[in-house]
Amino acid sequence: MTPLLAASLLTRLPIGVNGLATILFLRDRTGSYAVAGAAAGALALGAGLGAPIGARLVDRFGPRALAALAVAHAGGLIGLLALGYANASAPALLPAALVTGIALPPTSSVMRALYPRLTGGDSALVQSAFALDSVLTETVFIAGPLLTALLVATIAPAAALVLSAAAVAGGVVAFLAALPPAEEPDAEAVAPSRLGALRAPGIQTLVLSMLPVGFAFGALEVGIPAFATDRGRPELAGVLIAIWSVGSVAGGLVYGARTRRTSLALVHLRVALVLPLGFVPLIIGGTPVTMALLVIPAGIFIAPLIATRNELAGRVAPPGSTTEALTWPLTALVGGVSLGAAAAGGLVEAGGWRAAVVAAVAAAGVGAIVALARRGTLTAA
Repeated sequence: MTPLLAASLLTRLPIGVNGLATILFLRDRTGSYAVAGAAAGALALGAGLGAPIGARLVDRFGPRALAALAVAHAGGLIGLLALGYANASAPALLPAALVTGIALPPTSSVMRALYPRLTGGDSALVQSAFALDSVLTETVFIAGPLLTALLVATIAPAAALVLSAAAVAGGVVAFLAALPPAEEPDAEAVAPSRLGALRAPGIQTLVLSMLPVGFAFGALEVGIPAFATDRGRPELAGVLIAIWSVGSVAGGLVYGARTRRTSLALVHLRVALVLPLGFVPLIIGGTPVTMALLVIPAGIFIAPLIATRNELAGRVAPPGSTTEALTWPLTALVGGVSLGAAAAGGLVEAGGWRAAVVAAVAAAGVGAIVALARRGTLTAA
């Protein structure tokens, strides 16, 4: 499984590189943070919207659909470079970024759908696999920006986008080569419903609960830098967010190492209920050192929440729609992050950084309430 996991990790590198690299490249070319930020936002929005579409293609045609998506995404990134060097305007850049994001291959969802098979159905190993998967995703969000910064400092912003294109193309080739033999997908097993995986009540619950959780994450991604700026240390914003991610990694490792003694649905519900409590202490953050300590427990339950969510999505997915089912909660999370970041900007200007943190606590609480109210849709897991 190691070659397959390594290839999967390589294909995820763009999610940690594309946003920052796009902003830095287009800011350099256009001189406008507004255009650069809008393009990066369109790229992220496209990735969120396109994940279920790409996954449905995989469920219908098999993993070979990943190759076509990888070519389209890599080509789109190169196209953005060409448009940037041609001094294209926003009306040309934004649609190109959106389409490029839509084409991002859902390799991580394909990998998650394989975990039960690769682990022989052993529940303990499946739990550890999903926990490791969430940890690896966090490392991408840590390593991606650092790698981008290195390339920007030593070569140019464009180099990071070239690296991202090469990673997704090469990673998918390696992933397909390492895939275990599998039967062709049964077209009759794929439900004709236009809703696809969304017709399952359990998937609906995960989507409805992860949207406000994503809002909370987006609000904190604005609130934490606002805190650093308020304390006169804006350069510490990235450090604090990185420490927050380290807390998530630690939580994921602990979760994966522990034996689950109750149902997966109950574990997920408990983590969802505790998550907002971990955000509350951030409100009393005083000095940067204090905040650095507080963001660790604030991150502890993130990876376990993502791990249990992903495992649940695979269990409650309709027949023939497993890969698609794994993408919908992520799409909801990404959409929530975008909404939370946008709303938090206004909250910070109106009430300071604590207003964004309070909004994050409230939003995560709403996600927990939704999960609690609809827990019956997940009890089969």
